[in-house]
Amino acid sequence: MAKPVEVTDDTFDREVLQADLPTVVDFWAAWCGPCRMIAPIVEELAREYEGRVKFAKLDVDRNPATAVRYNILSIPTLGVFKGGNLVERIIGYMPKAELKRRIEAAVGATV
Repeated sequence: MAKPVEVTDDTFDREVLQADLPTVVDFWAAWCGPCRMIAPIVEELAREYEGRVKFAKLDVDRNPATAVRYNILSIPTLGVFKGGNLVERIIGYMPKAELKRRIEAAVGATV
Protein backbone atom coordinates (compact mmCIF):
# COMPACT_ATOMS: atom_id res chain seq x y z
CA MET A 1 0.00 0.00 0.00
CA ALA A 2 1.49 3.33 -1.06
CA LYS A 3 2.06 6.05 1.47
CA PRO A 4 3.98 9.30 1.36
CA VAL A 5 7.73 8.93 1.77
CA GLU A 6 9.46 11.17 4.32
CA VAL A 7 12.07 13.38 2.66
CA THR A 8 14.75 15.61 4.17
CA ASP A 9 17.09 18.33 2.99
CA ASP A 10 19.58 15.54 2.26
CA THR A 11 17.22 13.28 0.31
CA PHE A 12 15.00 15.83 -1.45
CA ASP A 13 16.88 15.99 -4.76
CA ARG A 14 17.08 12.21 -5.10
CA GLU A 15 13.54 11.43 -3.93
CA VAL A 16 11.71 14.34 -5.59
CA LEU A 17 13.70 16.08 -8.32
CA GLN A 18 15.13 12.86 -9.76
CA ALA A 19 11.93 10.83 -9.35
CA ASP A 20 10.63 8.95 -12.38
CA LEU A 21 7.07 9.96 -11.50
CA PRO A 22 5.49 13.36 -10.92
CA THR A 23 5.84 13.99 -7.19
CA VAL A 24 3.61 15.86 -4.75
CA VAL A 25 5.46 17.13 -1.68
CA ASP A 26 3.49 18.00 1.45
CA PHE A 27 5.45 20.76 3.22
CA TRP A 28 4.23 20.59 6.83
CA ALA A 29 5.08 20.98 10.53
CA ALA A 30 3.91 19.10 13.63
CA TRP A 31 2.42 22.22 15.27
CA CYS A 32 0.30 23.13 12.21
CA GLY A 33 -3.41 22.33 12.62
CA PRO A 34 -4.32 22.58 8.92
CA CYS A 35 -1.33 20.31 8.16
CA ARG A 36 -2.82 17.64 10.43
CA MET A 37 -6.18 18.09 8.69
CA ILE A 38 -4.75 17.61 5.19
CA ALA A 39 -2.43 14.69 6.10
CA PRO A 40 -5.11 11.94 5.84
CA ILE A 41 -6.20 13.31 2.45
CA VAL A 42 -2.60 13.22 1.21
CA GLU A 43 -2.35 9.59 2.40
CA GLU A 44 -5.58 8.68 0.57
CA LEU A 45 -4.31 10.34 -2.62
CA ALA A 46 -1.00 8.46 -2.34
CA ARG A 47 -2.96 5.19 -2.38
CA GLU A 48 -5.27 6.30 -5.20
CA TYR A 49 -2.42 7.45 -7.45
CA GLU A 50 -0.02 4.61 -6.62
CA GLY A 51 2.27 3.92 -9.56
CA ARG A 52 1.27 7.17 -11.31
CA VAL A 53 2.17 9.94 -8.85
CA LYS A 54 4.65 9.78 -5.96
CA PHE A 55 3.82 11.51 -2.68
CA ALA A 56 6.33 12.81 -0.15
CA LYS A 57 6.29 14.77 3.11
CA LEU A 58 8.87 17.30 4.27
CA ASP A 59 8.85 18.69 7.83
CA VAL A 60 9.80 22.35 7.34
CA ASP A 61 11.01 22.74 10.93
CA ARG A 62 13.50 19.88 10.59
CA ASN A 63 14.44 20.68 6.98
CA PRO A 64 14.55 24.46 6.64
CA ALA A 65 16.98 24.57 3.70
CA THR A 66 14.50 22.97 1.29
CA ALA A 67 11.64 25.12 2.59
CA VAL A 68 13.73 28.25 1.96
CA ARG A 69 14.88 26.96 -1.43
CA TYR A 70 11.25 26.73 -2.58
CA ASN A 71 10.09 29.85 -0.75
CA ILE A 72 7.58 28.01 1.44
CA LEU A 73 6.02 30.83 3.47
CA SER A 74 2.75 29.18 4.51
CA ILE A 75 1.93 25.62 5.48
CA PRO A 76 0.49 23.35 4.48
CA THR A 77 1.82 23.84 0.98
CA LEU A 78 1.74 21.04 -1.56
CA GLY A 79 4.38 21.35 -4.25
CA VAL A 80 3.81 19.41 -7.46
CA PHE A 81 7.10 18.52 -9.16
CA LYS A 82 7.40 17.12 -12.66
CA GLY A 83 10.67 16.49 -14.46
CA GLY A 84 12.61 18.06 -11.61
CA ASN A 85 10.64 21.32 -11.74
CA LEU A 86 8.03 22.81 -9.43
CA VAL A 87 4.97 23.06 -11.70
CA GLU A 88 2.24 23.85 -9.15
CA ARG A 89 2.02 25.21 -5.62
CA ILE A 90 -1.14 24.48 -3.64
CA ILE A 91 -1.30 26.58 -0.47
CA GLY A 92 -3.54 25.87 2.50
CA TYR A 93 -6.12 23.26 3.33
CA MET A 94 -8.72 22.38 0.71
CA PRO A 95 -11.12 19.49 0.17
CA LYS A 96 -9.92 16.29 -1.47
CA ALA A 97 -11.85 16.90 -4.71
CA GLU A 98 -10.17 20.29 -5.20
CA LEU A 99 -6.72 18.84 -4.41
CA LYS A 100 -7.27 16.08 -6.98
CA ARG A 101 -8.35 18.62 -9.59
CA ARG A 102 -5.25 20.78 -9.00
CA ILE A 103 -2.85 17.81 -8.97
CA GLU A 104 -4.32 16.29 -12.14
CA ALA A 105 -4.18 19.65 -13.93
CA ALA A 106 -0.50 20.03 -12.93
CA VAL A 107 0.68 16.56 -13.96
CA GLY A 108 -1.44 16.26 -17.08
CA ALA A 109 -1.96 13.01 -18.90
CA THR A 110 0.26 11.03 -16.55
CA VAL A 111 -2.56 10.25 -14.10
